[in-house]
Amino acid sequence: MSENVQSAETPKKSGAVHETIEIVKTVVYALLIALVLRVIFFQPFTIPSASMEPNLYEGDYVIVSKYSYGYSKHSIPFSPPVFDGRIMESAPQRGDIAVFKLPLDNRTDYIKRIIGLPGDRVQMRGGLLYVNDKLVERAPLSPSKTLVAPGVEVDIARYQERLESGRTFNTQDQGPDNQLDNTEVFLVPEGHYFAMGDNRDNSMDSRMPPVDQGVGFVPAENLVGKAQIILLSWKPEASIFKPWTWILDARPSRFFKVLK
Repeated sequence: MSENVQSAETPKKSGAVHETIEIVKTVVYALLIALVLRVIFFQPFTIPSASMEPNLYEGDYVIVSKYSYGYSKHSIPFSPPVFDGRIMESAPQRGDIAVFKLPLDNRTDYIKRIIGLPGDRVQMRGGLLYVNDKLVERAPLSPSKTLVAPGVEVDIARYQERLESGRTFNTQDQGPDNQLDNTEVFLVPEGHYFAMGDNRDNSMDSRMPPVDQGVGFVPAENLVGKAQIILLSWKPEASIFKPWTWILDARPSRFFKVLK
């Protein structure tokens, strides 16, 4: 009798094992497809700070194109040392918003605007940006309100800067005499880029060397991709563990906003 019972249950067990194998295969295939998409095409990033205001806000969820600049080991999760340099390389354009690995540790993701290309001379004088000894023109915009303490707001000056190519973007500035408003002339080495935050007085960027916990020059190999669009956005107070904040703290006016 026990043999009959065993023979009756075997097909069920076999079917269950087969079903489990198929589920595992489906999950593995899905993960592989997601990995390929992440490595070759697009990767999402969440903005963690105010260094790119007024264009990117803390809580913005941006999509970065991985193919824009070609591929390096940093295109792959955990940056395995599979090869050096870049393949299918395409150089960033001045004014691009780029994600890169912090040269100090080659692990931390930073997002800044590319200001200096290889061979460029970059300098700040009295809060004004000069590239190759030419002033980057800027026009004043209406100031923005920024919360500096509970219940305390201050006006922050905003400007529209225009690169020599005609490309424009907005910046904000707390005044002409802050720490990084007057710098030496930075000569960008070959194979490197100079990156700055649009929030000029609240950004750790290429104006500060790695020895001072800054960015310094960004090696081309460290580029991860070009920020293309704000997909979604929530205020910093939103929490995945508080479902009501998904709606109350959403910023729908920033959804699907193309970056420039």
